[in-house]
Amino acid sequence: MGFSVSALVVATCKPGIPHGCLGYVVAHSVRSHIGCYSVSWLYHCFCLAMHNASVNYDKTQSVSQAVNTRRSLRAFLPKSVETKVITRLLEQAARAPSGTNMQPWKSYVVRAKTRQVLCDAVCAAFDDPAQKPVSEMRYYPEHWFEPYVSRRREVGWSLYGLLGIKKGDHARTHAQHRRNFQFFDAPVGMIFTIDRDLATGSWLDYGMYLQNIMLLAREQGLHTCPQAAWADYHNAVRGVLPITPQEIIVCGMSLGYADPDAIENSLVTTRVPVEQQVIFLE
Repeated sequence: MGFSVSALVVATCKPGIPHGCLGYVVAHSVRSHIGCYSVSWLYHCFCLAMHNASVNYDKTQSVSQAVNTRRSLRAFLPKSVETKVITRLLEQAARAPSGTNMQPWKSYVVRAKTRQVLCDAVCAAFDDPAQKPVSEMRYYPEHWFEPYVSRRREVGWSLYGLLGIKKGDHARTHAQHRRNFQFFDAPVGMIFTIDRDLATGSWLDYGMYLQNIMLLAREQGLHTCPQAAWADYHNAVRGVLPITPQEIIVCGMSLGYADPDAIENSLVTTRVPVEQQVIFLE
């Protein structure tokens, strides 16, 4: 039994076959050659075969290593990242699941001159007392409460402790926070947006897309830092990037090679023990 590429193309034009669905295309083409069985039954067999052929049942450490070594780093080397690496990374990250395959993500990748112009504009806004940070979405609660406030304080003072920034040192606190808007010296910056009319489910999907980017970066020997701070200065960002009024800035992200000598990169945040966050029921 054999069938040609032209037969598959022709099959996509037949009534009742969803365009672009390879399983139905193959099923319809097979049926035209062997003259028996229903298209739906053949489609089911095709999907089962493809599933078994693509799933690797062997244990692998690559995902675990990526998860366990991913950290939000705050100091990067000036070493450039190749365009093909960034493109492939974002291409793969888009395999993240999304409800009804809506794929709500949109990414702006900035490097070189555009990156510098963006950083200068947002740093100027951050330094201007008259320009208060205003996000178009609420990331944190209006009123902090336990246990979340303690976790927040722990990571904040752990970082500042490494940097030698003491409580009340407003000048150094401002300077450190300002580094967000320099992408922590990473050569690649990314700004992510979402359509403002989309609902909560799409924001959940977006998180999985961002996680994919961060894990895939580790596979390439790269590190990242997701940054909600960029959303606070969306007006300044809009002055540089072609972001439409229909888009909301979700966050920014630094991408590059970690600076191994930076003391802030030695920070490893804690996690709540699994016994305190998971309930097993039988």
